[in-house]
Amino acid sequence: MINILVTGASGQLGKTLNDVKLEYPKLDFVFLDSKQLDITDNLSIEKAFTLAHFDFCINCAAYTNVEQAEKTPEIAFKVNAEGVKNLALACKESNVTLIHISTDYVFDGEKTGPYTIEDTPNPINEYGKSKLAGEKYIQEILDKYYIIRTSWLYSKIHGKNFYKTILQKAKKGDVIKVTDEQIGCPTDTINLAKFIIEHKVISKSNFGIHHFSDNIAMTWYSFAASILKYNNFDLYKLLNLNRNYTTFAERPKNSILQ
Repeated sequence: MINILVTGASGQLGKTLNDVKLEYPKLDFVFLDSKQLDITDNLSIEKAFTLAHFDFCINCAAYTNVEQAEKTPEIAFKVNAEGVKNLALACKESNVTLIHISTDYVFDGEKTGPYTIEDTPNPINEYGKSKLAGEKYIQEILDKYYIIRTSWLYSKIHGKNFYKTILQKAKKGDVIKVTDEQIGCPTDTINLAKFIIEHKVISKSNFGIHHFSDNIAMTWYSFAASILKYNNFDLYKLLNLNRNYTTFAERPKNSILQ
């Protein structure tokens, strides 16, 4: 039996991993949310690691509020950098392989084509900087690890995300204004969860940095259109293009991962 600790279990990816676990009867999962395992607290981590002899730790714990990270970067760095460092040190001490979820926002978006693992990160906002700092800690501390960068993550069931927000607005009959000035690859948490388990946990090879997305590039506007069409809403009545969309945090114009 392979024992797997999942941190950040109350998030959309953590909950999705919990949903699909029955498909993998040879894997034994322990799911802990931030109240049960606070990665910024070493004592909390030590306690969690005594629950079983874990083979893997899938780190879904993260500070993901991009806008707020710009205003209070110290909070983002506490979780996404220092918290990840704490977890990496614990994994090293307990001989646990860390599977860490990172982001497309480690790139600046200036490249014309897709970003590969060979491209040099250059984040343009505090969230991206904090996630890159976490990646660097892992690389410095561990020999065996997986850093999986993903993009535009959403669940149709769990959490707060773009997919669910568009549907909620459509059901209320609201006019939906969306930008087309950013392009990336939306990624369903189910596909990412199965990728993590099937390609990383079961194969036990190819350590290092990986990119994963659903591999269909689109703008936020075209993503919204596809959501409405898939759910049988009249996108022509509901969807408007917003060319004046602004955010406090700068975001990469292109974050396609390959």
